Amino acid sequence: MTNRLYYGDNLEILRNREYFPDECVDLIYLDPPFNSNRNYNVLFKAESGADSEAQITAFEDTWHWGETAEETYRDLIVHAPEKVSTAIEALLNLIDRNQMMAYLVMMTARLVELRRVLKSTGSLYLHCDPTASHYLKIVLDAIFGPTSFRNEVVWKRTSTHSDAKRLGRVHDVVLYYAKSQSVTWNTVYRQLDESYVRAKYRYQDKDGRKWRADNLTATGLAGGGYTYEWNGVTRIWRCPIETMKRLESENRIYYTRNGVASYKRYLDESKGQPLNDVWTDVFPINSQAKERLGYPTQKPEALLERIIMMSTNEGEVVLDPFCGCGTAIAAAHKLGRKWIGIDITHLSIALQKYRLQDMFELASGDDYEVIGEPTTEQGARELATDSANEGRYQFEWWALSLVGAKPVGGQAGSRKGKKGADKGIDGIINFFEQDEKGRAKPRKVIVQVKSGKVGRKDIHELRGVIEREDAAIGVFITLELPTQPMTREALEAGWYESDFWDQRYRKLQILSIRDLLDGDGVDMPPQHGTFKQAARVKSGDGVAQRDLM
Repeated sequence: MTNRLYYGDNLEILRNREYFPDECVDLIYLDPPFNSNRNYNVLFKAESGADSEAQITAFEDTWHWGETAEETYRDLIVHAPEKVSTAIEALLNLIDRNQMMAYLVMMTARLVELRRVLKSTGSLYLHCDPTASHYLKIVLDAIFGPTSFRNEVVWKRTSTHSDAKRLGRVHDVVLYYAKSQSVTWNTVYRQLDESYVRAKYRYQDKDGRKWRADNLTATGLAGGGYTYEWNGVTRIWRCPIETMKRLESENRIYYTRNGVASYKRYLDESKGQPLNDVWTDVFPINSQAKERLGYPTQKPEALLERIIMMSTNEGEVVLDPFCGCGTAIAAAHKLGRKWIGIDITHLSIALQKYRLQDMFELASGDDYEVIGEPTTEQGARELATDSANEGRYQFEWWALSLVGAKPVGGQAGSRKGKKGADKGIDGIINFFEQDEKGRAKPRKVIVQVKSGKVGRKDIHELRGVIEREDAAIGVFITLELPTQPMTREALEAGWYESDFWDQRYRKLQILSIRDLLDGDGVDMPPQHGTFKQAARVKSGDGVAQRDLM
């Protein structure tokens, strides 16, 4: 299976057997959108009034009970396995039709499909928080079976803070389920705490090697041991006498004052402490972190790398059906795994394309597939006119990604675009010149995207925006082909002269969707950026992570 990104509703994509046949992925990690920071009572408020419909829309930062949720609920009752339909009916009777129940219904439908596509040796990790984790565990028990539950991982995601009339909420929950008893598993070790080392590794050899004494007797040990005399002491020992002789010759035995042999366990041979289900050593992404991309729900790469290392081997397939800014995808690629990502906004797909380029120099179409993006003018037109799917914004984000422009005002994780006036700017491309003292001087290209009727007036207005913003270049992307008056107006804007690059570029450039699909692009100086650039991954970074196993 090749590396892929899918644009669209993950439920429809997962149900497509050509895309996802039975048992085709090894690991599923999902971090579905859910706004637990909203008032807890609001999440359980019956959505019978007009105000509730206006509160939020599905797939943004929470879910709501509407026609889609009702239809999905009825479909689960009729077609889902008996235990699943029984569980979802019981939950509805318990918490009623509200945002929480909408979330659970929508998640249940997707989790049924996710179990289908998971290999028998595969694992699923569902990232959530204590607001919904207990309900999701019931759903997962119904779908996978209670014996498939492996762990409830507690991840400390933030520092201690004060919450009104309650304990500070500082952790997320990751529910880990295995599809079968033959699940793939690689033990991960944590570095030993210094306090533990000081307390346990109290001895050292003449060469300075630290060690601790470990019991060699087998008294009370299940399965028994070997009875013989050693160093004048008769005991039930853990190893046969031949092994004891070898350990003696290797200077691996320490004798207590009573002459009882103990095993010398050296610190430099320790793999560390086997990982437990409370993770306090994976830190959240701070404001200065190199991997920070500005995505509101972005998780640290170290968190995903740990999960991927535990439950997959190199070459196996990782799926993230809510892939957002692509942290699971990036971590999987770094560790030599194959990957599949699904997201419902072109903004997220664009961000992942930039991230894969910045980190690994991967190019869409050459190194991986993007399924669901328009490949023809007609496809672009259908995207732009899909009002039910916020087509105007989806078209704008997709078009901006064709030229590597950062959307202005796009809300990550949302299917809706910016609020308020955009001042004539839909996207920005940054690049650098050099001033007379040899210092980097930032410049910008501003981009406008139009999916409807266009004319000379639009180009004239963009010339004014270029002047107002002191932009080097302006780019006008249009679905409709430009008219001759538009072309003449653009030519009248003149040139941008780059002394550093010793070249000149058209001040105002018009690019049709047809041009972009044919491979044309913005004529501008190199070294331009898009979203905050992801740090380049050096060869060997993944090897350093594998050494922890």
